[in-house]
Parts: sequence; C-alpha cells; structure tokens
Amino acid sequence: MTHDTEHQITPAEITPEALAVLGGGEIAYVRSIRSEDVQALFPQAPQIAPGMKLFTLHAADGTPIMLTDSREAALANAMEHQLVPVSVH
Repeated sequence: MTHDTEHQITPAEITPEALAVLGGGEIAYVRSIRSEDVQALFPQAPQIAPGMKLFTLHAADGTPIMLTDSREAALANAMEHQLVPVSVH
C-alpha cells in the first residue's frame, strides 16, 4: 500500500466553497448541540429551555438545515431529501 504524503490537506485549506460542492451536494452532517447554542444557528427558533441536547443537520458547507431533539429524526430528514448523512464528533 502506498500513501501520498507529499501534501496533506489541513482544515484551514478547505474553503466553504469547496465544502459546498463536496459530494456533489449530496452530503450532510449531523451534530449534537446544546439548547443554549440554538439561537446562533437558528435565530428564528423559539426560546428553548437550557440544558437540552439537540441535533442539527447541516449541508456540507455548514449551512444549518434542521434542528430536532433526536439524531434519528435528523438522519431520516437527510435521507428523505436524498442526502447522505455523516456524523461529526
């Protein structure tokens, strides 16, 4: 097995534009957030009680798509919109 170690891409080298076309617009990611962070991503969302664990679905470029209280609902929404969901840790 050979590895091309001549140039490795670092996160700083990946532009939002490059992420937007990643996977031909077919990839989305799921991540968990705290309810305290909802307003930053979804300013139109109603006030949510603090201390809750929620899940967001984002386009590959980071654009928030949806907010839900279950990972399964986020995954189902991705698949419903023909997106391939991946998890971010």
